[in-house]
Amino acid sequence: MRKLLGTISLLLCGFLLIGCGSKQKRPEESKEAKALLQGVWEDEETDEVLFKLQGDSVYYPDSTSMPAYFMVAADTLYIGNSTRYHIEKHSEHVLWLSNGDDEVIKLHKDDDPDDDVEEFSEHQIQTLTEVVKKDTVIYYNGNRYRLYFAINPTKYKVKLNTVNNDGLEVENVYYDNIIHLSIFNGSTQIFSRDFRKPQYEKKVPAQFLTKSILNNMEYDKTDAEGFHVNASLCTPGNASCYMVGHVISFDGKLTTKLLEY
Repeated sequence: MRKLLGTISLLLCGFLLIGCGSKQKRPEESKEAKALLQGVWEDEETDEVLFKLQGDSVYYPDSTSMPAYFMVAADTLYIGNSTRYHIEKHSEHVLWLSNGDDEVIKLHKDDDPDDDVEEFSEHQIQTLTEVVKKDTVIYYNGNRYRLYFAINPTKYKVKLNTVNNDGLEVENVYYDNIIHLSIFNGSTQIFSRDFRKPQYEKKVPAQFLTKSILNNMEYDKTDAEGFHVNASLCTPGNASCYMVGHVISFDGKLTTKLLEY
């Protein structure tokens, strides 16, 4: 029995070693190919500028897209940490890339890249919401209430990978928001709070939350429970949103629940 167990252990160790030895690694970078790719690349048919390769970075003419690191290894162009394109054809002035959807992106190098210097303006982080202030007056059971909303862009960044019109994956960065809500009964403040995206981590899946912004908060209704307001967390440039409902009681207590996706 001991001999059998020993044999099984040796076999398992052998399989583990084979697995470790066969683990795929990214091939060694080709410095020559990277040097050959330096420059501004345009669509072969339309002459539209798609990107510029300079040093170790790829820059896009869309000022909202972040520059990314790139390298060339064997017949593959790597951009960022996870995006790769198979190189179908490559010379000093010609580059054909396969984006993984059986589509070949055909590019040629611009002979006079100085013509396109204005295409690559400084990267800008997008603010989806300007400072917004909303004021709502409500009468309920003979009392006059006032709700103040203030949506304020922050410097908290939300990164989102998207595919542009040319089939290239790019990284966009957006500023998240903080939303302030105050409620008054006459001149008496009964509620005041700042709402931030991390407060919704128990209501919204983490994978969605990291790619979304706290987009808006709106008044819904008033009933015996209190004031109902709805917050929306949305993926920038996408229709995907979670709506979270808040109820603020007349004595300033807050309850929260997920309404819809």
